[in-house]
Amino acid sequence: MTALVVSFAVFGFLALVMLSVNAALGPRRRSNPAQQTRFECGSPELQEGIRPFPVKFSLVAFLFLLLDVEAAFYFPWALILREIKGPALAAMIFYTAILAAGLAYAWAKGAFDWD
Repeated sequence: MTALVVSFAVFGFLALVMLSVNAALGPRRRSNPAQQTRFECGSPELQEGIRPFPVKFSLVAFLFLLLDVEAAFYFPWALILREIKGPALAAMIFYTAILAAGLAYAWAKGAFDWD
């Protein structure tokens, strides 16, 4: 317990020293109005004709990654299925049931509707 408190004190002190040295010796930043504006993906701020990126695409991409990773687990399972018949089959049926339930839930919530 004492070693933990001492290590937190030592590393906290080192962090404060490094921040102080950086503030004292580091370059001074001058405020520039161009630096204070928001960056809109390389386009001028609030430019007409550029639509925001749809959130639905991110959701479908995440679901694709989630459901596509299952292929990485099916391949080794298929290779050892003949050696470990019962337990491997039961485990993969359980795994497939969990993935099917997740897919059904996403489908029921309308995750694949683009409207």
